[in-house]
Amino acid sequence: MRSISGSSKCLFAVVLLAAFLCLPLSQGAWGAEYVIKVGTIVSESHPDFVSLTNVFKPKIEKESGGRVEVQLYPNGQLGGDREMTESVQMGTLTMALPATSILAGFEKKFQVLDLPFLFKDKATGYKALDGELGKTLDDLLPQHGFVNLGYCENGFRHVTNNRGPITKPEDLKGMKLRIMENPMHIAAFKLLGANPTPMSYGEVYTALQQGTVDGQENPIAIVADGKFYEVQKYYSLTGHVFSVIMLLANKDFMDKLPEDLKKLVAEAATEFLLADRKLIDSEEASLLKTMEEQGLQVNTLTPEQKQVFIDATLPVYEQFKDVLGEDIIELAKKANAES
Repeated sequence: MRSISGSSKCLFAVVLLAAFLCLPLSQGAWGAEYVIKVGTIVSESHPDFVSLTNVFKPKIEKESGGRVEVQLYPNGQLGGDREMTESVQMGTLTMALPATSILAGFEKKFQVLDLPFLFKDKATGYKALDGELGKTLDDLLPQHGFVNLGYCENGFRHVTNNRGPITKPEDLKGMKLRIMENPMHIAAFKLLGANPTPMSYGEVYTALQQGTVDGQENPIAIVADGKFYEVQKYYSLTGHVFSVIMLLANKDFMDKLPEDLKKLVAEAATEFLLADRKLIDSEEASLLKTMEEQGLQVNTLTPEQKQVFIDATLPVYEQFKDVLGEDIIELAKKANAES
């Protein structure tokens, strides 16, 4: 048998590359009929990505018999939450894991999930999201080109800063605080006396490091994942918002999937979301301890201290009543009342 010459090898490589580049976008490199590209801002060590890797991707690829390939893109490789959500809407990205706050830019009623101190605990939040409130919000998405495959969490949002512990609204007075570009968050922190400063997630670490902002607010897993404890001294567990994320999919892609694959993707999404919820919840205590060992000073608010923040932000409910609709707000409150 003759060996392949160097020039022949090069020619073969060129032909192979050309064939790869000519594949349709819906087809995988090695013959998969469909490719699901999933983008997220978090790193490979975050529970979201771990659950995608260990649950979502293998279930779909194995049980589809290779008909579906799942490609995962962590670390904001495909942009921030806003950019990836727009890409999902356009169909250039199949799925993303944005915070529901981002959806407010497409459907204002999603802002209901950012009402301050809306859910008293995680169980209450999930009861609402898995129930009537979640279904009502989901039904608003198809007209915008989206399908929601389910809700999970980043955890309750808390405040980090370099000035001192936050135990009362006065501690926030004049503080330049990075927040997401969300009207509800802006309104709430203005009421608390802070100077809310919308900023892309990818810019936060540098802004904290350089003192462009005094602090930021995020759940425990995100603070740990973003290594914000390296450039912040204090972390106050205010729990002002239950941070919800969703597995958002392009509607056209889901509509075109054969029924058996559509069912498989839905099942994989449910298994992923349940695994992610469990993992985030189980890791929060250890992540907090690790950050404390790195020098972050953590303080918890007493129920009495927290009530002062709740009372101070109540006007937000009235301010956004016409935007959200009283029916949506009542659905959210109903979950609290029944738990």
